[in-house]
Amino acid sequence: MKIAVTGSFSYSGKYITQRLLTRGEEVVTLTGHPNRPDPFNGQVKAFPLDFKDERRLIESLKGADVLVNTYWVRFDKGANTQPRAVENTRKLVNAAQAAGVKRMVHISITNPSADSSLPYFWGKAANEKAVIESGMSYAILRPTVLVGAEDILINNIAFLMRRFPAFALPGDGGYKLQPVCVEDVADLAVKAVYEKGNSIMDAVGPDIFTFKEMVELIGEKIGAKRPLIFLPPRLVLWAAQFLSLFLGDVLLTPEEVDGLMANLLVSKDPPTCKTRFADWLEANKDRVGMKYASELKRHYQ
Repeated sequence: MKIAVTGSFSYSGKYITQRLLTRGEEVVTLTGHPNRPDPFNGQVKAFPLDFKDERRLIESLKGADVLVNTYWVRFDKGANTQPRAVENTRKLVNAAQAAGVKRMVHISITNPSADSSLPYFWGKAANEKAVIESGMSYAILRPTVLVGAEDILINNIAFLMRRFPAFALPGDGGYKLQPVCVEDVADLAVKAVYEKGNSIMDAVGPDIFTFKEMVELIGEKIGAKRPLIFLPPRLVLWAAQFLSLFLGDVLLTPEEVDGLMANLLVSKDPPTCKTRFADWLEANKDRVGMKYASELKRHYQ
């Protein structure tokens, strides 16, 4: 088959693309970062992910049997906002339909809701609606917190623990999350490429932690156990904003704290992925947190 993947040169899209190439499939990518190093040595033809030129989007997708979509934005920056990302996703879905794409595999998030007050979660719900109403067959995967070599959240928690004598948690740290390995999500996405029916599935790992337990586990595995300080969420956000000035990045957003503390990063369904978070940390303990992972540098510079 010919398969189009958004973001083959980025994070989850890279793992999905590698698996499809191993299967001998033709892969093209739509990317907003055409100047990034090509990890596939020219095997993947790149087209611009230009939402201002819908005709060009259609042309880029012509001949593709399946579109695997990983596109989203983590937070608003300038005109690149989450509401705009909803509009862009609708344009992408419409372009795929017009190009004759037969199936779409779409990466979403656990617990999306059109009624959510959080743009990340209502935006993801709006995206799912666009996919479902497109007329293409579809598989929607809903991961929680992705864990992998290019991870930002887990890496930067470890980065801070390696460099500071204590670690601050918003609230009591008792809210929960269920991390999932990006490679497991890629396996599910590739499997979904070859399926025929419509499906919606949470893509979640086997472990559920409180945030406090997860931070403690990270510190233990990397050899940087630190005292935990429990602070009001606003104070933690203020500290994160202060650190962001020195890091040249956005370390944490109020919406991310709200989503975490609302237990939206936990599934009500049985786990669908097998990699245990502690095992991943053990295998990567000498690497995770050694360098800061900047969202702004990755996507905007």
